[in-house]
Amino acid sequence: MIATAERLARIKPSPTIAVTNLARELKAQGRDVIGLGAGEPDFDTPDHVKEAAIAAIRAGDTKYTAVDGTPALKAAIARKFERDNGLAYGPEQITVGTGGKQVLYNAFTATLDPGDEVVIPAPYWVSYPDMVLLAGGEPVFVTCPEQTGFKLRPDDLETAITPRTKWVVLNSPNNPTGAAYSAGELAALCAVLERHDHVAVLTDDMYEHLVYDDFTFTTPAQVAPALYDRTLTVNGVSKAYAMTGWRIGYAGGPAELVKAMAKVQSQSTSNPSSISQAAAVAALDGPHDFIAERNAVFEQRRDLVAERLDAVPGLRCRRPEGAFYVYPSCAGVIGKRTPDGRVLASSEDFARYLLESEGVAVVHGGAFGLDPCFRISYATATDVLEEACTRIERACAALA
Repeated sequence: MIATAERLARIKPSPTIAVTNLARELKAQGRDVIGLGAGEPDFDTPDHVKEAAIAAIRAGDTKYTAVDGTPALKAAIARKFERDNGLAYGPEQITVGTGGKQVLYNAFTATLDPGDEVVIPAPYWVSYPDMVLLAGGEPVFVTCPEQTGFKLRPDDLETAITPRTKWVVLNSPNNPTGAAYSAGELAALCAVLERHDHVAVLTDDMYEHLVYDDFTFTTPAQVAPALYDRTLTVNGVSKAYAMTGWRIGYAGGPAELVKAMAKVQSQSTSNPSSISQAAAVAALDGPHDFIAERNAVFEQRRDLVAERLDAVPGLRCRRPEGAFYVYPSCAGVIGKRTPDGRVLASSEDFARYLLESEGVAVVHGGAFGLDPCFRISYATATDVLEEACTRIERACAALA
């Protein structure tokens, strides 16, 4: 038997992937399961993006590329940053990875020494803490409760920063809550960060284009130019362009950091798929009218799910500003008994009960660092969401 590395004992498999895989397995067994765990748009990749990939294949664009992105894609990313965020990055300041997850992992691996701290607001995307731990760092969690809109407050950020702090992670719109920071809220956080010049800012903007109710998206380096030289602005094509399987993420930041990240990538995966990179150029440079059309559908789904769940006794659901998640509180059902006599002691128990009793797969709040809550992805067909809400209502009504 080959022993695994001790550092693996510090981390756990991705809970969101685990829920999605379980839902697939149960469906394959013939169970009637509604999977609401995956952070993946149900819309298809736009046709002009597909055609660009096909053209790249036919043109023989199937060889190795530069480790961290083709010149064509880096140029398209630079245009995107200038167009959407008012940020100027040269090609030496841009990196491309196999999904946003690799970009984040590269950044932590390239910068963290043992004992370095990374401030992570909770609720958080499940992979942040484990990436930090694998890189030898220490995650420092700051609780951001529903009462604050699930958002980090300047005073709490100030308290969390120590001489060992290397990064602060900001994710807006947020996974799992959908909460998004206004320009004013970001400016207040950036004012704190400006006073701590040893702290770098990692901003995960993957859901940038998925915002509702006339919300205006901004990003830290845009709001606070003084932080430009110590901010890594991470984004990708997965969510807005429905390209999750194409696996392209990117970032703009300081040239020396980008060079270090490329060094990490050169000894792991090397370049992302040449075909996916060609498709990403078409996505970033092509028409964007479909985004508003799809957002209108997402907004309708958000309103449906938030309204239905907020009316369920025992649940409470905030209406978020962006992404395609809601993060309801299930505090009102904790301690209740299921029809077979089991006590629901946690959100994990509640999520298991929903799956076993009604075939609804959700992700429990413990995976995201704030309980008792659970995450629902509403990136699925409206009629499916309506049925899922009906099943959740029925499951809660059966509790005693």
